[in-house]
Amino acid sequence: MKFSLSVLVLALAAETAVASTWFSKAVYNKWHESELERWLSDHNVPYPTPADRKDLENLVKNNWNEKVVYPYNEWDTPQLQQYLKSKGQETSNTAGASKDSLVKQVKSSWTESSDSASNAYSSIRDWMFDSWTDSQLKSFCDKHGIPVPQPRKRDTLLAAVRSNYESAAGKANEYVHYPGDWVYDSWSQSDLKEYLDERGIPVPQPSTRDKLIASVRRNSRQASLNMKSASSAASSSAEAAQKSLGDALFDSWSDSQLKEWADKNSIKVPQGSKRNELLAIVRKNRQSLLNEASSASASVESGFGAATTKAGNQYAQATDDATLAAGDAFDTAVNSWSDSRLKAYLDSRGIPVPQAGKRDELLSKVRLNKHKAETGFNAWTFDTWTTENLKKWLSAQNNKAAKKSGASRDELVKQAQDAYASASKSGGSTYASVTSYLATATDSAKDSAFDTWSDSDLKSYLDSYGVSGYQGSTTNELRAMARRNANYFRYGTTTPQGTIWSKLQQNVQWVMDQLKIGSSSGQKEAAYQAEKASDYVKEGAKQATNRAGEAAQQATDRAREEL
Repeated sequence: MKFSLSVLVLALAAETAVASTWFSKAVYNKWHESELERWLSDHNVPYPTPADRKDLENLVKNNWNEKVVYPYNEWDTPQLQQYLKSKGQETSNTAGASKDSLVKQVKSSWTESSDSASNAYSSIRDWMFDSWTDSQLKSFCDKHGIPVPQPRKRDTLLAAVRSNYESAAGKANEYVHYPGDWVYDSWSQSDLKEYLDERGIPVPQPSTRDKLIASVRRNSRQASLNMKSASSAASSSAEAAQKSLGDALFDSWSDSQLKEWADKNSIKVPQGSKRNELLAIVRKNRQSLLNEASSASASVESGFGAATTKAGNQYAQATDDATLAAGDAFDTAVNSWSDSRLKAYLDSRGIPVPQAGKRDELLSKVRLNKHKAETGFNAWTFDTWTTENLKKWLSAQNNKAAKKSGASRDELVKQAQDAYASASKSGGSTYASVTSYLATATDSAKDSAFDTWSDSDLKSYLDSYGVSGYQGSTTNELRAMARRNANYFRYGTTTPQGTIWSKLQQNVQWVMDQLKIGSSSGQKEAAYQAEKASDYVKEGAKQATNRAGEAAQQATDRAREEL
């Protein structure tokens, strides 16, 4: 009898545990019927109307894993490749892979689980606002009368929004588990489109406000996870970069630079010390250098928060200024573009071009679509490729132009565009082969864009935009102008794919560059790296204004003085 009772107790306990697990995972069981319907609608799952609650819950249950826990199964190839790239996996190894193999690679690095997804949706306020900008958080607070302590820093804004989210919903007679459109009342349609564009998420067509909000809401969880992943990866990258500053860096310094650095850090150096003795002394105190790097890169984890050094603060200010001025700077830039370049901007985005339209109409349409980045591959993909990259691509397509002696870069671009247009028209395996090769080659071409161009090629490129006034400019100044216009053409006012990861990586590299510049003051490298740091601000922070470039230059100079 005791044995039977024990078995019964164990069985009941096991059943209770299973039931507990089941009900804890079925977080949507607590949702209101309107929230269930909203979730189904957001994820394009048809449901009967009218429908009773049980039917709605079963539909959510049947689609939960596919839509929430493992959404990558429904991603297209570019999304899969972008995710792998954000995880630090080489895109050259994934470009030619089939979708099935890409899904397997994503699956191997996927960290979300049924439990973590369930926990996340049990308190949506803890992550829903992670990917909002500071101005969007401020607008939410203002609209719902939420007080925020001064100064309004991001951490205090997030804390205020999260802690008052439920009360704001209550005042609006709304539900909180899977919130309605009211959460985005302060967002314009341009805000919604920009959010999707910046994250490489296709903008629904036609772009009605309801569909835009649904897409933003559906992708908010992944946006939050991507932000945390990027911040963590960048922090690790910063740590690794700091550790790399060791013997090799000290070995590159002159005796006078070693003594100067030792004096700055109050390290005693005996008179008459030989080079080997100097090196031994500074190496014993290398932690001082790492501390400087750590202090300067402290803003990484907070995603460009206020840095603890003057250089970091100056850089953060420059990026903020650039972000705020992006729209105006874009409008100013395109005003000088040629009509053919304005038409190309629209064409590269699949936007109908008013061929007989006046210039004012073209400008108006470009400004209307300034938030929109280029869509996938197109004939303008080759616009910034080097002569070497163009020849390699044409050679792979068995195009005779690749072997033509003395062919100019403009001629090669035209041949590449024609070859792409022909493959695009043919479709099928021919087009698939071309796009597969492009996926492999494009990242390499972007990385080297303008770095090896001659002055004449740079000027010719600027001419294609109708940009004038470059006479007397240095090569670096020509490159900066070319990059600025190329980035406006490619991204509009949005930032490149993986923008958060890209910005954080650039911040780490920027900090490291400042230390190197400080250690090689007076050398040619300083001038080059200073220009490069300025470019990071102008390009990485939406390629905005001269003010941003000047601020970055000031940060560079200040870092050089301090180090």
